[in-house]
Amino acid sequence: MASLWDDLEDLVHKPSSFTVKGGERGTIKPKHNFDAKDDANALKDAIEGLGTKEKTLIEVLTQRSSAQRKLICEAYQEETGRALLDDLKGDTGGDFEDLLVALVTPPAAYDCHEVMRAMKGAGTADCVLIEIFASRSTAQIRALNEVYLTETEKKVTLDMKSEVSGDFADALLILAEGKRDESTSVDAAKAKEDAQALYEAGEKKWGTDESKFIDILCHRGIPQLRQTLMEFKEISGKTLQESIEGEMSGELQELLVAIVKCVKSVPAYLAELLYQSMKGGGTDEKTLTRIMVSRSEVDLLDIRTEFKKIAECSLLSYIESDCGGDYGKTLERICGGDDED
Repeated sequence: MASLWDDLEDLVHKPSSFTVKGGERGTIKPKHNFDAKDDANALKDAIEGLGTKEKTLIEVLTQRSSAQRKLICEAYQEETGRALLDDLKGDTGGDFEDLLVALVTPPAAYDCHEVMRAMKGAGTADCVLIEIFASRSTAQIRALNEVYLTETEKKVTLDMKSEVSGDFADALLILAEGKRDESTSVDAAKAKEDAQALYEAGEKKWGTDESKFIDILCHRGIPQLRQTLMEFKEISGKTLQESIEGEMSGELQELLVAIVKCVKSVPAYLAELLYQSMKGGGTDEKTLTRIMVSRSEVDLLDIRTEFKKIAECSLLSYIESDCGGDYGKTLERICGGDDED
């Protein structure tokens, strides 16, 4: 898999998913001639009739943008006096229910609830926290923070402090504060200086100065870090990812590698996670649902392209063979087209 991350040429000025605007790389687009009241009534009939008409639920909820689904929820509440979310929970079950609930939850609230779920109960699902905080833009993280504060009256970082520890906590908390530099300009001299500092904090010394890696990788802007990755390879002869993998272990290694991968390409990073969620025996439906829904209006078209490079077949065909029933049908609609030649 290393080859996927080795090509650093032309990386600095390539567009990144952190700055993508308007959802042109998403698979779900706003529906033309949209009428929230019509959709709300169709959902009401599908839910209240004898037996739920899953086909209608899938059709409506996967073919409207998140902003349109919000309007449908409001119209449904007005029409029935009930929350669509509650009715979906009462009328469906299992992974299908989780997927529909994800679709009718606004993106920032959905990210927030996934973070809450990751921290709930004994132990913490570190891999979920890593995926979300490494792959989200500063604006998305700030929006997540606002929802968390509104719903819990606490800062997300305050709750995280009691869940994670050590260098891993230091890095994760910086990301969760949404403090990454958002500038798109690149200071080549600074990138060279940072690359040298990383080299001296890792490859060049006995033991590793983790704090230097954390400071640079969690604070610098994406174009700046892309330049730093190139400079690091010039200085050390190996990629920063290889260096982190050789110098560190555990959750900190996992988080910093995820950041490096996302700096290069969020779609390639998430395609890898999708592939891992479905390959072999069993399926990690929670990861599959989270990535498919949260990226459906951001960069799912690019994720599909990257997935095909890894799996050598399309994301759609993988979902078709891995997921059955209404859950599978809903994912197929979110995924959109097939990328087979």
